[in-house]
Amino acid sequence: MTNLTNCIKPIIIEGVGCYLPGRVVTNDDLAKIVDTSDEWIRTRTGIGERHLAAEDEACSDLAVLAARQALEDAGLEPSDIDLLIVATVTPDHITPSAAVLIQAKLGLCSVPSFDVNAACSGFLYALEATRSLLRDERYRHALVIGSEKLSSIVNWEDRTTCVLFGDGAGAFVLSNSASDLPVITDGLAGADGSAANLLYVPAGGSVQPASKETVEGHLHTVTMNGRELFKAAVRHMAEATEELLKRNGLTTEDIAWFVPHQANIRIVQALAQQLNVPMERFVCNIEHTGNTSAASIPIAFAQAKAEGRFQKGDRIVLVAFGAGLTWAATLVEW
Repeated sequence: MTNLTNCIKPIIIEGVGCYLPGRVVTNDDLAKIVDTSDEWIRTRTGIGERHLAAEDEACSDLAVLAARQALEDAGLEPSDIDLLIVATVTPDHITPSAAVLIQAKLGLCSVPSFDVNAACSGFLYALEATRSLLRDERYRHALVIGSEKLSSIVNWEDRTTCVLFGDGAGAFVLSNSASDLPVITDGLAGADGSAANLLYVPAGGSVQPASKETVEGHLHTVTMNGRELFKAAVRHMAEATEELLKRNGLTTEDIAWFVPHQANIRIVQALAQQLNVPMERFVCNIEHTGNTSAASIPIAFAQAKAEGRFQKGDRIVLVAFGAGLTWAATLVEW
């Protein structure tokens, strides 16, 4: 595939932000409601705690708080935003989109606003869509948000899944203005719908509308084939990373940081081994957040930036895998 990066107007990252709800639930807390333990969870996932939203906190509320932080970081006002894209699998409602609710809560003008559902790859999918739209001169500044309230679709009686997920939101402000700010150099995305049943929510859509039976059967919560998903996640994230680097004439040695989707520390370790990259070059916050799906990468990225990890000239690879099956990778030059 030909790399057209040098022919395309650069898209810069003007600001980043994130929000994690105040309620922290530890593994010991979960051990009081399901048959599990801190040792069992940490050994298998690397997770020690996760943040859960309050009952009256919706996906859009989390998103607004992350967005405001990103706007402040960018030195912009809501009135500067021309485009809003939100990645989520847990919108406030089936319709309207979370994006239009966020638009209203932020007080944005009547700008295009829509959701992207690519599960844990959703934020990188949204970045790809935003990069394409920002090449149109009608748009200058875009707000891209990953926001999830996964606690709303988890079966709290299933110890194999309820220990994995957390709530939160992360946001980027992107621009097509000329600047020496961090640049998104390239990106790619892919999918394989033939394996959709490895991770899905069975009911709530047109195939199985809500009924007494679907609610009693916990069919509105996440169902997962963990073993097969693990293998697919490592393979597709490694392949996406390698393809992205190859078409930009780079190797893993040229990358200062990898920011992977925070699903499971063992997946990240296996990815690092597959790429022959030390874990020290991977940004990992899963111990304190759990899996926040589409919010995962922007939260980890914003926290790493706040910690001063990224230095001017660093190349950074963002890579994700999620239900669908979907995968994506993005190359950033800091």
